[in-house]
Amino acid sequence: MEGIDRSRRRFLGLTAAVAGLALLPSAAAARAGLLHGWRGTALGADACLRLVHPDAAEARRLIGLCLAEVARLERVFSLHRADSALVRLNRDGRLDDAPADLVRLMAEAAAFARASGGRFDMTVQPLWALHAGHFAQAGADPAGPAPARIEAVRRLVGFQAVEIGAGRIAFARPGMQATLNGIAQGYITDRIVELLRQEGLDDVLVDMGEIRAQGRRPDGRPWQVGLDDAGANGPLALTGAAVATSAATGTVFDMAGRFGHLIDPATGRPGALWRTVSVGAPTATTADALSTALSGMPGEAAAALLSRYPGTTAFLTGADGRTTVLGMAAGG
Repeated sequence: MEGIDRSRRRFLGLTAAVAGLALLPSAAAARAGLLHGWRGTALGADACLRLVHPDAAEARRLIGLCLAEVARLERVFSLHRADSALVRLNRDGRLDDAPADLVRLMAEAAAFARASGGRFDMTVQPLWALHAGHFAQAGADPAGPAPARIEAVRRLVGFQAVEIGAGRIAFARPGMQATLNGIAQGYITDRIVELLRQEGLDDVLVDMGEIRAQGRRPDGRPWQVGLDDAGANGPLALTGAAVATSAATGTVFDMAGRFGHLIDPATGRPGALWRTVSVGAPTATTADALSTALSGMPGEAAAALLSRYPGTTAFLTGADGRTTVLGMAAGG
């Protein structure tokens, strides 16, 4: 299952309806001058940084480095910018000067696609565009695009038809397009954490659409993230870990809210089986991709996929509000 913005993934966006993800900061630490932060947007989504540092000027410098890196990665992954590498790939069907970050992330996306049996598929963009375009029309059929049209567009979908090489990416079928909305904000979060660690900073909380924590808060306690839809299982204490949430109705195509943005590549139609899926994992890239893939998978299949990724936990909340826990938190 791949999709666009899950509430952060607005009509093109990169990341999720974070109905469920709330940062729990330490006001005392902020008053003590140890906790420094920034809030803004990254790839159209709400974003923030929190870092622990005794020197305010140095903290500002580090935040500036992070924002420059986010801007650089937006020029790679954005679907809004006409000059981004991903937009150029979708327009031309190939990219012979592909940035290393795009090659790396598309290779990782292909690996998640294989592991999930195609539930996560970066080439689902034409189907998303079909549904968005259909419901943007006045008097659109509330039943959605015509089945024949869906089937025609579905033939453009298939991660196996993406050729990824050193500095080169190409689509094997004319008309194919890719979206990295189910993984890119996790990837950007990881890159920012890596940048700060290279600068010698160990205590940070980074949210570039998905959340990852390193070290601890100034008071020595773990960073915490609230999971509103995980019942008694939240909040999560994060130390050297990440969390991502995917919500079926974080973004919807139609006014009635029947057609969510998470599309099943096998049917060409929206097909989330869970109201929300939250995943804890060692990296934000993994958490992001798995939260998207698991949204369309029944319990047994979800457990099988999660078992392939050590150190992961999933909270699957159904329409009835009941939450199933898989992985480490369930004793798996």
